[in-house]
Amino acid sequence: MKKISVIIFGILFTYSCKAPKIVETNPDNIEAVTPVSETVNVEEEVIEEKSRKAIPTTSFSKSKDVGDIISFLSSDDLKGREAGSEGIEIAANYIEDIFKENGVKPYFEYYKDTISNYEKPAYNVVGVLEGIDASLKNEIVVIGAHYDHIGLIAPKNGDAIANGANDNASGTTTVLELARYFATTKNNKRTIVFALFTAEEKGLLGSKDLAKRLKERNINLYTMLNFEMVGVALQNKDYFMYVTGYENSNLAQVANDYSGEKLIGFLPSAKKMNLFKRSDNYAFYEEFSVPSQTFCTFDFTNFNHYHGVDDEAELMDFNHMATVVNKSIPMVTGIVNATTKEIKFN
Repeated sequence: MKKISVIIFGILFTYSCKAPKIVETNPDNIEAVTPVSETVNVEEEVIEEKSRKAIPTTSFSKSKDVGDIISFLSSDDLKGREAGSEGIEIAANYIEDIFKENGVKPYFEYYKDTISNYEKPAYNVVGVLEGIDASLKNEIVVIGAHYDHIGLIAPKNGDAIANGANDNASGTTTVLELARYFATTKNNKRTIVFALFTAEEKGLLGSKDLAKRLKERNINLYTMLNFEMVGVALQNKDYFMYVTGYENSNLAQVANDYSGEKLIGFLPSAKKMNLFKRSDNYAFYEEFSVPSQTFCTFDFTNFNHYHGVDDEAELMDFNHMATVVNKSIPMVTGIVNATTKEIKFN
């Protein structure tokens, strides 16, 4: 995330992290369960909402799966993944290899897409899985996260590498696992673009560049789902994740209907600090005027190493991260396969 006042962190830091247990169900059981009873003589939007069906949480992603990815991306060899650096080039190649291994095709001619608004050579890494439905495949869902961080900073106990495990190797890991899932199941009716952004820490430059390019192509963008700082669990909340811009759309309700639980909730401090405009979702909202929001489990109280050298992989909760992926799969599946565009502005 972009720079936020240290004073705010000092005021809000009160809790410690504890991971929820992964829900173990049959990963192949992706069929819908019994629908909610029909409601008559109500508005069309209410009918759509009531007719959604919960999709069981899978156990597709394991703690080792997410641990391997985030440990590589936040290793010292990558030197904090600053945009335009040799370290982030290694990260870009790693992401490209994962796309290739899983049959995710490059969206442009190459996976690495040079951005035009940064002084150094820097790349978004963009893959695509075409939808399987003849009509719905013309609608696109972008699933994204930024993979850059802030590089080398003032040393602390001899360590100057801001590894950026939570910010945002965790979100990058989530997107790569979702890409692996949909590439494996091949059940997405809409086309999914998986976008890993560079230069978020320089002012959301990577997402701004890609959103502009996609707008110039006049794509039919349904929604943009962004993942940011999901490496540790929320504490003392009655929901699992929150979305920025919660009040802007019905995304939380749609996600909760498909997950069959209160997966997404409202974090007042996210609204107070206007986090909706502080991550890569915002560029797509500005360019396309469609619901574009960020999922997060960092609430300024459960992780005290933001933009520091201590943001290391060993502090991440791999079980929680696997649960983020597994709980997101039913939500994303429902969204990309719905017969109509259910996510709407409030």
